Amino acid sequence: MRMSPVQTRRFTRAEYDRLIEQGFFDEDEPIELLDGLLVVKEPQGSAHVRMVSHIRRVLQQAFGERYDVLVQSPIALDDASEPEPDLAVVRGRPKDHLLSLPSSPVLVVEVADSSLRKDRHEKSGLYARNGVADYWIVNLVDRLVEVHREPVRASSGRWKYRSVRMLGPRAVVSPLAAPRARLRVADLLP
Repeated sequence: MRMSPVQTRRFTRAEYDRLIEQGFFDEDEPIELLDGLLVVKEPQGSAHVRMVSHIRRVLQQAFGERYDVLVQSPIALDDASEPEPDLAVVRGRPKDHLLSLPSSPVLVVEVADSSLRKDRHEKSGLYARNGVADYWIVNLVDRLVEVHREPVRASSGRWKYRSVRMLGPRAVVSPLAAPRARLRVADLLP
């Protein structure tokens, strides 16, 4: 008996949002839309949750009142992607995004332990393709912050970041959108 190849179907953001509105998915269901595919999000332990909360405070202080630091909230990147990064910094206040999802984050941060490979490869390419100029991975495995900048299209056609810096606990980093803020990497790590 010959098996036919598995058929997959990609969704648009509009279709995904309609499915949520119609109650097909629970609001708290651990999925996100990445490149048209419904992807199950990694489970989060208490250390991960606490680190995300801590980093949100650090970033809010660094960016100030004119920016909103979103925690695990959807962002509208393109017609086929609505990721929910651990943290996304967007211009404006919460009320500015009541009618539509924010679409142009000035900084995206993923806190990675078991999700490190996915954050480095799949999500990095997605954020680069959509022009996210500043993408950080708080790497809990190696105790460093990976700063990804300068999105470019590689000769293979895939998107990546030209500049990737690995910063240890003694380093200092400034967000591109808040260059006067000097954050100690140690303050972003457990």
